[in-house]
Amino acid sequence: MITSLAHRGLPLKDARVLLLGLAYKADTGDTRNAPALTIANLLIAQGARVQIVDPHVEEPFDLDRHADVAQLTAPNLEAADAVVLLTDHTAFDLRLVERHAPYILDCRARLSGPNVERL
Repeated sequence: MITSLAHRGLPLKDARVLLLGLAYKADTGDTRNAPALTIANLLIAQGARVQIVDPHVEEPFDLDRHADVAQLTAPNLEAADAVVLLTDHTAFDLRLVERHAPYILDCRARLSGPNVERL
């Protein structure tokens, strides 16, 4: 993701990153041992402005620093420098994500398109 942002002239510091899912597995609110928490903490520590969308996980999130909560909407997707699909909840409208996000890092192999990079 850092390389993809750099190719677009965007440093990670101050980049708007929208994380889709914090839960350990789809359609649960369980964040115990969830890799998404580590990813969120690392992004925040590097200066990214992180927003989290997870319909199953309630605040407060177990993060080292603050992250904002967001809704999965076209304007929020379009405003993000990067969207990262971490948990593939069935509540996520993945076609909306594909249509409106300028860049997507798909960690679940669920998305396709010219704006999608798979992990």
